[in-house]
Amino acid sequence: MKATISHNSQTFQIDFSKPLDISITLSNTDENPIAWYIEKPVIEPVVFGDWIGKVSEGKSSTNFNNIFFNPHGHGTHTECLGHITKEFYSINQSLKTFFFLAELVSVEPEMQGEDSVITKEQIKKAVNGKTPEAIVIRTLPNEKEKLSRKYSNTNPPYLDEKASEFIRESGIKHLLIDLPSVDKEHDEGKLLAHKAFWNVKDVNVLNDDARLDATITEMIFVKDEIQDGIYLLNLQIASFENDASPSKPVLYQIL
Repeated sequence: MKATISHNSQTFQIDFSKPLDISITLSNTDENPIAWYIEKPVIEPVVFGDWIGKVSEGKSSTNFNNIFFNPHGHGTHTECLGHITKEFYSINQSLKTFFFLAELVSVEPEMQGEDSVITKEQIKKAVNGKTPEAIVIRTLPNEKEKLSRKYSNTNPPYLDEKASEFIRESGIKHLLIDLPSVDKEHDEGKLLAHKAFWNVKDVNVLNDDARLDATITEMIFVKDEIQDGIYLLNLQIASFENDASPSKPVLYQIL
């Protein structure tokens, strides 16, 4: 279905019948990606005595599963600044609109000692003076193993503090990346890229200019056939009153 839409005083034509899903499926299999030292998700039927909530077991007319997962460690998720603050903030209260113009960029992190880092200079070059509402960062090489990678204790690439600060200063409100975190895995709790993006100066007492309506989405996957450029982003979350929610970001090509 093609439609003409107006967004921020601009008019675009979008084919909504051709979504480009950049989320990772959550499952209870060994194929599920994992970060932060936890086990795979659990999806299992409810059991009450000899009653099992699974149609194939012949004891129920419905499938009735419990799901145990961690949004930060088990797949694509979107988080608000409540992820790092003493005071509670909910992604469900922070994200109130869901369509944004997004720039997809591909970046190969640079080696700095033993770390693989995305720098300010790389982001600045990739954005090339544009000021989109959202940025989608695809790291290179773009292996399909990202869909099932076990990230714990592997020191994945991360975003340099200055790069995160540049993204904030560019006015970009929504940052999406195909890594388990914008920060270094073992960073002594500094969380420099998170703090720079949300402009959080003190996690104990929130400054007035902290970005309550800005979000970070981690552990996405952007297929190689999706070319760099500008897209319409639909950032979908579940209505959890939590710092983060599993999410389903979807890109639409602008015709």
